[in-house]
Amino acid sequence: MTQRNGARPHSAPGMPLGLARRGYSGVIQQLAAVDSGSALSAHELESRLIELGFVEGAKVEVLHEGIVGRDPIAVRVENVTIAVRRREAMAIIVA
Repeated sequence: MTQRNGARPHSAPGMPLGLARRGYSGVIQQLAAVDSGSALSAHELESRLIELGFVEGAKVEVLHEGIVGRDPIAVRVENVTIAVRRREAMAIIVA
């Protein structure tokens, strides 16, 4: 249900998937990549994430964290398991 201004009433604030710990599950709210000096521009990163299945409304679960620096993370998106770097996962807003 949405309000007239398009906002969802009582919606939980989102957080970047890159901050989530092992065992977290939620739903993708939006992609919000910013240019941060990485090899990919914000637009390229968002396009790559969409191609991998990180789309609004998809269910996600953090399955595993890397040993060194907890990076990369293994994420289940719907029924597919994908490894993604935490810095890239920061562009995926979940709730």
